[in-house]
Amino acid sequence: MTATSAPAGTTRRGRPEPRRSSASRAQEAREGWILVGPTTIIVVALIIVPVVWNVVLAFQDKSFTSIAREGPFGGELSLQNIADVLTGAGFWSSLRTTVIYSVVSTVGSIVVGLVAALAFRNPFRGRGPMRALMLLPYVAPVVAVAFVWQVMLNPQYGILNHYGVRLLGLDQPVDFLGRAPYALATVIAFEIWRYFPFAFLFLAARLVALPRDIEEAALVDGVTPTQNFRHIVLPQLMSTIALLTVLRLIMTFNKFDDIYLLTGGAAGTEVAAVRVYNQLMGSFDISGAAATAVVLAVVLAVFLGFYLRMTNRAEARS
Repeated sequence: MTATSAPAGTTRRGRPEPRRSSASRAQEAREGWILVGPTTIIVVALIIVPVVWNVVLAFQDKSFTSIAREGPFGGELSLQNIADVLTGAGFWSSLRTTVIYSVVSTVGSIVVGLVAALAFRNPFRGRGPMRALMLLPYVAPVVAVAFVWQVMLNPQYGILNHYGVRLLGLDQPVDFLGRAPYALATVIAFEIWRYFPFAFLFLAARLVALPRDIEEAALVDGVTPTQNFRHIVLPQLMSTIALLTVLRLIMTFNKFDDIYLLTGGAAGTEVAAVRVYNQLMGSFDISGAAATAVVLAVVLAVFLGFYLRMTNRAEARS
């Protein structure tokens, strides 16, 4: 017995479907606009308008008084701010510091998170409380943990320098947060320590979903644990690692609070976000800060586009 479909425009009994009136269609359109209206207003007010205004400011010579006098979008447009950013002495060093900070922090946090996820893969006594403790750096307030690190690394009374001089034989205390290149290495270590639980959560969830039968068959065939991880476990984690890499690169490229709380951008730690803040709040250079933000957004978009293209090619080959 086969079911036959009714012709278009008719009901199952062969009767013509009642046509909706224009008033009914207009009513449906109004209801649709009412449903999406609040979300549209919020997106336009909180995302689109600030972004458009920042781009406009990047091509204007603005100050607080000229904004009040000419309005938020008034004034002439020019490329002078973009040229000043690209020829500025500190921009390229800031960009280099940002790239080093982003890449090393991203790789470090993912590697530590992967090691932690593998260590917690098999059940053992006390795994639940220990897994909860591992999330502490990620959920703790950044102001509190930054203050603890400042006290711990202080060259005069910090516990690390205390034991470093007495037990490790250091000639003098190390100024971890006030001297290059220790300061950059310290803020990178802080970023890895604070955000490896983020990678741990992603990778632990993926490890739980992996089928164990393939690994058990490989172990019966005599593969070593290293070969099992390299040829069976790691390839199945690559999609999660690729997603983590994109997310962490975006997060670290725009990172401001951790570095500013630890060093204030001094001692070779002035990343792009701190430079934008110093331009805006230190020099009151509104247009310069907006131009720097636009240039950095373009640089980040180029990096991410290149990375996604390489990732898609690798997935296509596999």
